[in-house]
Amino acid sequence: MTDISSLTYEQLGEFINSLGEPKFRVKQVFEWISRGVLSFDEMTNLSKTFRQKLAEQATMATLSVKKKLVDTDGTVKYLFELSDGNLIETVVMSYKHGKSVCISSQAGCRMGCKFCASTLLGKNRDLTAGEMLLQVAYANKENHVSNVVVMGVGEPLDNYDNLIIFLKNLKDENGLNISHRHVSVSTCGIVPKIDELADEDLQITLSISLHAPDDETRDILMPVNKTYNIKTLISACDRYFKKTGRRISYEYTLIKGVNDTVIHAEKLSVLLGGKNCHINLIPVNYVKERGLLPSDKSAADRFLKTLIKNGLNATMRRTLGGEINASCGQLRNSES
Repeated sequence: MTDISSLTYEQLGEFINSLGEPKFRVKQVFEWISRGVLSFDEMTNLSKTFRQKLAEQATMATLSVKKKLVDTDGTVKYLFELSDGNLIETVVMSYKHGKSVCISSQAGCRMGCKFCASTLLGKNRDLTAGEMLLQVAYANKENHVSNVVVMGVGEPLDNYDNLIIFLKNLKDENGLNISHRHVSVSTCGIVPKIDELADEDLQITLSISLHAPDDETRDILMPVNKTYNIKTLISACDRYFKKTGRRISYEYTLIKGVNDTVIHAEKLSVLLGGKNCHINLIPVNYVKERGLLPSDKSAADRFLKTLIKNGLNATMRRTLGGEINASCGQLRNSES
């Protein structure tokens, strides 16, 4: 059967036409999917006959809330169970500019980054475009989100085709209609897919999980670096910026005694100096299986001041959801 929640608006039109239904039904169904309904029976402006026809010939993404945690800072973390029993995490964060939802792109992750909880249990499967959209739709029903971050469990560019359909459906004016300028997609650095993404001509923000200024350090933290080293990655980012004109954000997790010295900051300044980019510093979240500790405040402050002194655009990310283990994979792992 066809998963209609993972079709673009145009593809959905072709499918509904094949059922012999009028064109106006396409917008009705797409709107319901974008609202996060979990069954065809909830599509109340469709005839009972048409709903029955959909139930017989189509499926759509579903999920159930296994756990919901709310931090005192307003951060909300959902642990969702998918139709096949896989667990994923979705987090809603409150900022001055509005609420952002951070969604998962895979059930698990195979990238093996040494500071991340998401990869501890490996990758089970990719999420469908519909399952990604449903996370946003569900969060939006309860929280009225304005920004979307694809930075939860999984490597988005390792699920490239489904990611692109999701991004198209997210922006579609017949659905959630969230501008791509309010969307960030993170990657650990799969270079061929970065080049492919540049050709899509999307106005998203690309966030690069860098976390080290040299190959020696990044090889230890991120296995992907042994395939696509820093020079190769930064060259791909330069091509991406040249083609899209979109400023790239570099994510840098500060880990005590590993990548947080002034020497590391000076190396990072040389690596990214003169580029139109933003560096987002993030104290590492403690994961007991990893044993890595966040940098001391004094070391983190020195790191940030060194970057700013050298003319780079850098900020320290405000830590949210600390009371509810809001970093990627922690809640999922505790329930698996």
